[in-house]
Amino acid sequence: MEILRAGKAPPLIRRKAAEGDLPVCLEEKIEILVTLCSHPDEATRTTALATLNHWDSAELKQVYSNPETPAAVLEFAVRRLAPDREELREALAGNPSLRDPLRIMLLAGEGEAASVGAAEAPPERQTLLEKISRMTVAEKINAALMGNQEERTLLVRDSNKIVSRAVIQSPKLSDQEVENIATMKNVSEEVLRLVAMNRKFIRSYAVARNLINNPRTPIDTGLPLIHRLNDRDLKELSCNKNVAEVIRSTAHRLVKRKEQANKPKH
Repeated sequence: MEILRAGKAPPLIRRKAAEGDLPVCLEEKIEILVTLCSHPDEATRTTALATLNHWDSAELKQVYSNPETPAAVLEFAVRRLAPDREELREALAGNPSLRDPLRIMLLAGEGEAASVGAAEAPPERQTLLEKISRMTVAEKINAALMGNQEERTLLVRDSNKIVSRAVIQSPKLSDQEVENIATMKNVSEEVLRLVAMNRKFIRSYAVARNLINNPRTPIDTGLPLIHRLNDRDLKELSCNKNVAEVIRSTAHRLVKRKEQANKPKH
């Protein structure tokens, strides 16, 4: 946790943590995500906040109603998540460990809670989900093309394929954002296809590797990329139980073939 907070974790670990994919318990995942929302790296902050905003409500309620949940996690929820989500306010209000000032803020109502927290949390971050939910399709497309990174991170997951496609076509999309999108398990298959079909994007080894290891990637998109993997990543893929069997078995055959080829001949 301290390594993540200090910004010293390896990029791969930091990315997985921001996506909620570390192999730790639910409570620790949420605490890590809250920590990363204050990370020095903008992409990490954006991904972590988006992950929290899309986290399963039942699991969040479980964490926020638990008296053992750290005070910092509860405070973040009151200031940044609860104003727009009634079910989270109810869970927090029932937590006996919630400090009185935060309880007063919570019970004062959505409008006042947002204004009280505005000094520490930028208003645009507090209301972004609400802002996007009120947008027309045309406005979403414009935001996807010309908006900021945080908007793109949310809009690439939009159920409207035209909107999510616009994110991939954005001239502002950075290489790091493309790498992150290639790992996302809550985007449409079309988004991942579009990433793979873009010659500029797919030249990146990291993008190709992330797509292959993403269980959401269509099989016919991932298979042709397997031959690009280095030996270490190929071995990891052959043991990755999250991907389709045909992907894993193909990787396993390639590993065996390379091992046979490298055996000394007598």
